[in-house]
Amino acid sequence: MSTIQDRVIEIIAEQAVLEPADVTLDSTLEDLGIDSLGLVESIFAIEEAFDISVPFNANEPDKSDFDISSVRAIVAGIERLIAEQT
Repeated sequence: MSTIQDRVIEIIAEQAVLEPADVTLDSTLEDLGIDSLGLVESIFAIEEAFDISVPFNANEPDKSDFDISSVRAIVAGIERLIAEQT
């Protein structure tokens, strides 16, 4: 079974048309070539994969409490959301 981190990396790699090995925890979405539309699609895929709702405003990401500054931050946010559900 894959970990949350592994699954998030798979989703982001798929969106960036990269191999998961090319995505590190310190990668930013910008580093990976993911634009705002790609970000929204990634968030939808993450929500579906983990059955969560990400509190994210695609038009104003700086006003969201969900940190998208790096893959590591995204993983931490998802882990927090999953923990809050239980």
